[in-house]
Amino acid sequence: MTTQTAPEIPPVPAELSYGRTVERSLVHRAAVSEVFVTDIRSLAARRARAAAQLPLLHGYYSDHLQRPAVYDALLLLESGRQAAIAGAHAHIGLAAGTTMIVDSFRLDLYALKDLLIGPEPGRLSIDTEYIGNATRRGRYRKGKVVQHYRLDGAGVGRHEMDVLFINEHENEVLRHAQRGTPAPLTSDFDIHAPVTDGSGQVEPARVGRANPLNVVLSGAGTDGGQVVAEVTPRLDNRALFDHVYDHLPAMTLVEAARQLALLAAGDPSAVYAVGFEAAFQRFAELDGTVRAVAPRLRPGGVRGEVPVNFVQAGTEIAKVTVTVAFGSEL
Repeated sequence: MTTQTAPEIPPVPAELSYGRTVERSLVHRAAVSEVFVTDIRSLAARRARAAAQLPLLHGYYSDHLQRPAVYDALLLLESGRQAAIAGAHAHIGLAAGTTMIVDSFRLDLYALKDLLIGPEPGRLSIDTEYIGNATRRGRYRKGKVVQHYRLDGAGVGRHEMDVLFINEHENEVLRHAQRGTPAPLTSDFDIHAPVTDGSGQVEPARVGRANPLNVVLSGAGTDGGQVVAEVTPRLDNRALFDHVYDHLPAMTLVEAARQLALLAAGDPSAVYAVGFEAAFQRFAELDGTVRAVAPRLRPGGVRGEVPVNFVQAGTEIAKVTVTVAFGSEL
């Protein structure tokens, strides 16, 4: 990934509100506490602007050892996902019950200094453009979403993703085509244990965390010039598992990639994730071991990329390249 200059974005209209969150169903979340979008307004045909308030303290997004503290890249990513879904429902006619499946995405954050956490919750605005063609019946089945972020008035990043819009029946057909059998649900597992049989959870500090609940890797080790681990998230981490799933959601794999990248860098207290480029080939099944592999990052103190490959049952199911930056940027 390359660092881009911030584009010019019109100022946030006065009517954009940060006073309360939108209805949780509009962003496909079960818990109000996991909703960050506070407003969504139409700008033009297939363009919308959303407001999101970034919390100063959150059990998952604030649990980082790096100092000075900055807003988590995954918090901005989740805010963008919520803004895209809310805008699709409110302004391009996405029907209730439709699922947005991400095929690939890319997030670039420009400068660490613009992400520093201040004394007040961050006021994020997200401009979203929907690119794609509707069917004769006016339904969108796939397309691209392009977003530009401003945090407290400063341009901080760009996000784009290729997505599929499918209903419940289509999702069942897709899942059956991949598995051949019904998929188990997260509700079938012990919520206090990892979803696979991995042992030896990674110590939180090794992946820049304080709370063991937020560690999603176990059995970490080295294999030549590579760092390897199993993806074993806890189902009682409600930031990652806000409702019942029949697979490991994409955000869980991105978190696993971030944690493995910090392991590969060797000094998680001084390394920040500032970008992701991801492609998902298959669903990460709950009833099989997911293994993550990344090369060691050569020390240098400058931005670098760590490609993380995810393998299940001998097949690559996803690849997430993590861009890491060092505190020297602040």
